[in-house]
Amino acid sequence: MQEVIPINPTHTDAQHHERLLAALGAGNSSTRLQAALVAGTRADPALLDVLVARCAIEPDFFVRDMLTWALTRLPAEDTVPRLLAELRSGRAQARSQALHTLSKIGDRSTWPAITRSLLHDADDEVARSAWRAAVVLVPAGERPALAADLGGQLGRGDRAVQLSLSRALVALGEAIEPALRAGLASADPVVRAHARATERLLLDPDAGFDLAVDEADRIVALGPERAGGAGC
Repeated sequence: MQEVIPINPTHTDAQHHERLLAALGAGNSSTRLQAALVAGTRADPALLDVLVARCAIEPDFFVRDMLTWALTRLPAEDTVPRLLAELRSGRAQARSQALHTLSKIGDRSTWPAITRSLLHDADDEVARSAWRAAVVLVPAGERPALAADLGGQLGRGDRAVQLSLSRALVALGEAIEPALRAGLASADPVVRAHARATERLLLDPDAGFDLAVDEADRIVALGPERAGGAGC
């Protein structure tokens, strides 16, 4: 059984600091989760580099989310520059987690760092994080351009990726209408189906994405005239 490293959040001595650092790299995910919680509770800027480095390699989703929370507890003037540097990392998870954390911090001055290369990153998880960060940080005047950029990726990936893209597009509201029209006119049936499913979500945010995709696939397969009269 994996040893659990004891952590007492009331300790402030060097021994406790060393235990916390060891716990962040422990083999037991529960220990790492507890360590990230303590790090956020302490909000010690001396932990910044350790937390950012751990984000790049942490395999557990829940621990990564707690690490992000811990980073949001630190002074943004320290954290944001360190996260922006991570966007240039060759490690996909480092880029993805940095984008996720920047979206949680919500500093709109970081918008220029959400580059087109990140929005089109070859790694789906990086791209999904970039889409989510972009819709949080985008200035009002940049929303149509962002919508066009995201709309150009309609049809990308599996359903999880397509759902992320649809949610990002829907968050931009009416700015996505030209992109949807272009998608609906595409010669690619996958793009048309994704555009139609996104259009349905825009009109009815409570609609289930899988149902919207299934209906869109049916309409694309049958053609809108035949689909309109077909049974469910």
